[in-house]
Amino acid sequence: MKRLFPLSILFVLSLMLQGCFFTGVESTPKITAGDVKREREPVTAEDTFLARVADAPLSDWYPGKEFVVTDSRISLIFGASIPSGEELGGKTITYVGADEATSVTGTSVTDLSFLSPSGRRLVYRINRPLARLLEEKSLSVPYTIQRSVIDSAASAMTGRTYYILTLAWRDDRDTGTGNGRKFVEVTIDSVTAGNSHFPLKASFTDGRGVSARIYFHPGAKGDFPRTFPGVFSFTDPRLRYPSIAPETWTLITEGRVAEGMTREECRLALGAPKEVERGATQSFLHEAWLYENGVYLLFEDGILKRYRR
Repeated sequence: MKRLFPLSILFVLSLMLQGCFFTGVESTPKITAGDVKREREPVTAEDTFLARVADAPLSDWYPGKEFVVTDSRISLIFGASIPSGEELGGKTITYVGADEATSVTGTSVTDLSFLSPSGRRLVYRINRPLARLLEEKSLSVPYTIQRSVIDSAASAMTGRTYYILTLAWRDDRDTGTGNGRKFVEVTIDSVTAGNSHFPLKASFTDGRGVSARIYFHPGAKGDFPRTFPGVFSFTDPRLRYPSIAPETWTLITEGRVAEGMTREECRLALGAPKEVERGATQSFLHEAWLYENGVYLLFEDGILKRYRR
């Protein structure tokens, strides 16, 4: 992995933050973010909570099955079959059936037919034979989410209380709220269709009465970049860190750091860094954490001494 900063620049940054250079550096080994905290974790209840919430296979599709369109770019897959000027983003289309056809090159393809809200027939062609598609364990249509997935997730989550693990709260306009907190209790108000990147959107309210939304994927941990266990916890994360002072925990929930915090407290607040530089002087061990967004933390013997946001 390429260093974010050459070592010479790292020392200059240290000078800016400390007011003096380190001396007597013996070594500066480079490690990756995964080395900051590497441990084998057991499978948790959160990891498998929505494991069975997934796209149904084509063999289980039936006429009238509903698909919610998450992006108007769905016109790219329907081509000329989509009515001119008809915007499908946020609307529902229904499945009609599947037919095998022959492409211009003579290969077997499958045409999936849907009805738009206006009753227009829409055709999505997949370059695989129908028999092969019927053998697949699941099938998704780009820019849509199956209504059954939304309903299953909503049934499992709506009205329940979890602890949220991310600051990435969104508002009604799908922009950052700026007041997101993590490791705090929230109640799920609804689960609806998300966007083209994350199929599900959970709307929630925290203990202060702040309402927001978070986007995520259904499925088990590891199936997609952001699934339920990466966003929510059944238990209070605070219970795992009884030695952290209340005022420090408040900083952590707001994603902030302060001088005097430990490496573990900073990791909880900001997440794992992109890269770490370690070294030693005659007086102490130093460690610099570098984040992709430009955040820079400087530790001495495991205690935060300087930082740049």
